[in-house]
Amino acid sequence: MATLPHDAHRTSSNKSSKDTLRKNTQSNLAQATVVDAHMLKPVNDIASQRKDVLRNMWLLAVPTFGQLIAEPAFVLIDTAIIGHIGRNALAGLSIGSTVLLTTTGLCLFLAYNTTSQVARLLGAGKRREGFSVGMDGLWLAILLGIVLTVILLFAAEPLCYAVGARSETLRNAIVYTQTVIPGLPAMLLVYAANGIFRGLRNVHITLFAAVSGAIINTILDVIMVFGLRLGIAGSGIATMIAQWYMGLVLTIPAIVWAAQSQARLRPHFRHILHSAGSGVPLFVRTLALRVCMVATVVMATRLGTNTLAAYQVANSCWNFVMNILDAIGIAAQTIVAAALGAGLRERAGMITRICAQVGAVSSVIVGLVMILVGWSCSPLFTPHADIQLLIAIGMTIIGLFLPLAGWMWALDGVLIGAGDHRYLAKACSATAVVYLLALLTTYAIDSLLNTHDITRTITLWVVLNAVYIGGRAVGNSLRIRNDTWMESAARL
Repeated sequence: MATLPHDAHRTSSNKSSKDTLRKNTQSNLAQATVVDAHMLKPVNDIASQRKDVLRNMWLLAVPTFGQLIAEPAFVLIDTAIIGHIGRNALAGLSIGSTVLLTTTGLCLFLAYNTTSQVARLLGAGKRREGFSVGMDGLWLAILLGIVLTVILLFAAEPLCYAVGARSETLRNAIVYTQTVIPGLPAMLLVYAANGIFRGLRNVHITLFAAVSGAIINTILDVIMVFGLRLGIAGSGIATMIAQWYMGLVLTIPAIVWAAQSQARLRPHFRHILHSAGSGVPLFVRTLALRVCMVATVVMATRLGTNTLAAYQVANSCWNFVMNILDAIGIAAQTIVAAALGAGLRERAGMITRICAQVGAVSSVIVGLVMILVGWSCSPLFTPHADIQLLIAIGMTIIGLFLPLAGWMWALDGVLIGAGDHRYLAKACSATAVVYLLALLTTYAIDSLLNTHDITRTITLWVVLNAVYIGGRAVGNSLRIRNDTWMESAARL
């Protein structure tokens, strides 16, 4: 009996310790999310609201931009190193990386879907549910990655052949594809984990993973290609290892924080299936956009060598710039989702207007830089004066249309953040149909009139920007005319 008071004291002490630990954990997680409490509260002063939204946008957009441009650096690093082996190896790398990037590009819904769901749940104060959704995304990523890896390992040869590889180039393409593909599950884990951390608004860890991953990839590339003399296979292995490094760097903290929030960690088929189902509209959206880009390349090929060469250079610059617009769109996605999760619809509307303005205004500056680069730096890409002129023309058209693209991209992020995925899938699919018809019409007119390279270049880029970008901009603007798009967040 004398021990009862001691046992009671120990039980009370343990309970107190657990309470303290739980409070400390919640405090640490609150800091880790980098969510400002006042962001989710109505603010009477309009100027203060705008300042608050702009600050949060840039805090998210700048690190996200760094993370977005770090990932394409993997392919650039491989290209620079493999280029010293030989033209067949470089051509094989081009084909193999096309297969890889096309596959991963279609899986971007893992990041977008997870970001919007996690941000909305955290905005609603449902931390445990938010992390549980994030874990569902990770499980879906690893399962999908394993299935795609098995398929691509066996389908490497026919896929590379279908893209256009032959003889020695085909052999190199197969080797690169089969050595880099085992890293695909890790790449998809990175996408899903990026979605979690973007939803948490802790994008600095994603930037660290991307930059350090690129550095590791470079070091391993040099060691394996030149030191161990493994050739293009060494480049694929290096990239695969770097991708698994990034996957672990992002996945482990996400799992630890989820466990601290008492989230569901074990795989649950119904929840994983629900996560996959909610990502289907985003997959359809991405597929429609990918079809448009592939069709544009095919169109440029049909319009002649000079037009294709100039398109490749201008398109490479355009893709780099798109990362800036994508970073703004992701920032808009996150803060709008958090506001809607907290039930602040009026604030979400204000954020939408500000994000669209930021996307358009920042694109004016970037567009002017694009035009300047096009006319002053085109000799860096080719010694041929006629192609230099076509490059300058293409980049001028891109620069003129870029504010429209920036405005559209920001609204794209807003609608994704609101979970309005079905509308985006329908709108992008409709735009794709109209755009493909426009390309066919353009090709028919060119075949009939046998136009000059300058006319072909102008037509190609005007159609791309006016129909493809313009069509998506019209679809997004029609959607935000009222509050219907906000209803999607309430239903999730």
